[in-house]
Amino acid sequence: MQTELSITALIFEASLVVQLVMLLLLAFSVVGWMMIFQRSKVLKNTAAQALSFEDRFWSGVDLARLFQEVTARAQHASGMEKLFHAGFKEFARLRNNSALSQQQVLEASYRAMRVVHSREMDRLESNLSTLATIGSISPYVGLFGTVWGIMNAFIGLGAVQQATLAMVAPGIAEALIATAMGLFAAIPAVIAYNRFSHSVEKIDNQYLNFMDELLAILQRQWAQSKAGNAA
Repeated sequence: MQTELSITALIFEASLVVQLVMLLLLAFSVVGWMMIFQRSKVLKNTAAQALSFEDRFWSGVDLARLFQEVTARAQHASGMEKLFHAGFKEFARLRNNSALSQQQVLEASYRAMRVVHSREMDRLESNLSTLATIGSISPYVGLFGTVWGIMNAFIGLGAVQQATLAMVAPGIAEALIATAMGLFAAIPAVIAYNRFSHSVEKIDNQYLNFMDELLAILQRQWAQSKAGNAA
């Protein structure tokens, strides 16, 4: 009897619809865990690279030299390095243009950084919507399998004259397995989505703060260069 009611036996003896639901939930779970590991690695590396570059940026290094260093490894630059590269490149290109005011040059630098910022945020938020979808629909998919399994169990129960618990128990048990699998797929996806969303928000704020700080430094450099020219 224990063999008949084992989880493995219940899964293989379940109705076709319930088996398809379980297979779908298994696919959701596998995809969800793959995305969890991949996003975790990406966000961890991005946060570490941002901190490392900020330490280098605030170490007192000359910005022109730092720009050359970032340019040399442009293909492998981190998100914050790309922000700096875009902003400083635009500033260096336009600051000697006498037809442009300080405000116009700084706005152009900020726009260049905003474009890179938008691309970087799209990269960091990639697949988060899929995790959210898995977390939100998996319980309902599992519930559908549960309802279907219980419905079949009671239909079979109504077809016999003398009903016993042993007759309906396997059908109810296989139906509840679908619910459990739905929760197993949903819970990690929801936890990971909330955690990753918080991490992306922290990185986003870090990027925005860096852009404002860089813009303030570029503004001071503009003022110093104009003062030197006037002297």
